[in-house]
Amino acid sequence: MTEDWPERVFRERLAQPDRVSCGATCLVVARMITDHAYGEYVGSAPSVPDRFRAEVLMMHQHVTGLVNDGRLQLPWPRALGTPPWAVARQLGDRDVRWIRTSPAAGYDAIVAATRDLRPVPVYVGSRWLPRHVVLALGEEGSRLRFFEPAAGRLMDVGREEFRRSRIGLAGWDRAWWAVLPD
Repeated sequence: MTEDWPERVFRERLAQPDRVSCGATCLVVARMITDHAYGEYVGSAPSVPDRFRAEVLMMHQHVTGLVNDGRLQLPWPRALGTPPWAVARQLGDRDVRWIRTSPAAGYDAIVAATRDLRPVPVYVGSRWLPRHVVLALGEEGSRLRFFEPAAGRLMDVGREEFRRSRIGLAGWDRAWWAVLPD
């Protein structure tokens, strides 16, 4: 991994291709960050948005299907997005941690996990339901940087905003789950 990893990955605007593939988009971006060869493969295509779109749609089909990496999994309707257990399985050595009731502790756990440049998918939503997946990348100063796939851009959220459920990522304010390393 090189020092310019965020810039290398985010040279292009990498937005989710449809309204239900935010989780798959985060998985593709996480792989682009942690696997330099894959990041170059996607990022050096003559048409980066087309290759990125194809990779995301293929990933979404993969993580919502009946079989994931040769193992049976609970099938999931693609129209409902990407289930957190499929994200954890895809990333390997990850646990889905409920952070809805203790967002400050969740924020701290996410910051700790991203110190090793390990992106962390975070499910965000309303007071009643998780609705969207974003990707925590690490701290920038005193704020946690997220990749927000609906907009295809980086956004920063402070600990107090996170703790008070005022994160404002794609219109969603509450964190529900984080897919953290074991």
